[in-house]
Amino acid sequence: MSGAISISMGLSDWLFLLQKFLIFSMAAFGGPMILLPEMRQFLVVDQGWLTDDQVSASVVIAQASPGPNTLFIALFGWNVGLNAGGIWLALLGATICLLGSLLPSCALIYATAHWVHRNSHRLFVKAFKQGMSPVVVSLLICSGWTLGTAGTTWHNWPLWLVTLATTSIVIWGRLHMFWLLAIGGFLGATGLLSAG
Repeated sequence: MSGAISISMGLSDWLFLLQKFLIFSMAAFGGPMILLPEMRQFLVVDQGWLTDDQVSASVVIAQASPGPNTLFIALFGWNVGLNAGGIWLALLGATICLLGSLLPSCALIYATAHWVHRNSHRLFVKAFKQGMSPVVVSLLICSGWTLGTAGTTWHNWPLWLVTLATTSIVIWGRLHMFWLLAIGGFLGATGLLSAG
């Protein structure tokens, strides 16, 4: 992946990475994508273990791949490991991030799903679900903003114009999302549109 850097990771760093992803897991109401800004802050800004390019590429590859939305988290760990020195560390990083992000939330869902389903008619359960909806939507918008502004500037008006056009088409248009992805891929692959 582009933008690789060289970092040094000790045992305490790997344990800290696991700890952070365990915490992220318990805060990911609405899926892991809503925590993208926090993950980026931790991995790029606070620790310097990844670059903005690696974060963006990980999310794009995971979204373009078939399978669960959570793949970008494994790619974050993979890239941390590659930056730390090799394929075995990449496997370690991917495993740490993926297990850290899945185990707590899966255990919580397993422990509470039956109770929530059985009590879905109760007012406080309905209120909790309705109250979380705007929070999740706001966090998804923040994640989109993080991806949209990573590695770009306000002076790159063609990129912002395409972003505005795509958003408008998604909200009000009837063009299938596949065609928007294909057009964006074509513009990026041919160099007609770049973030630089």
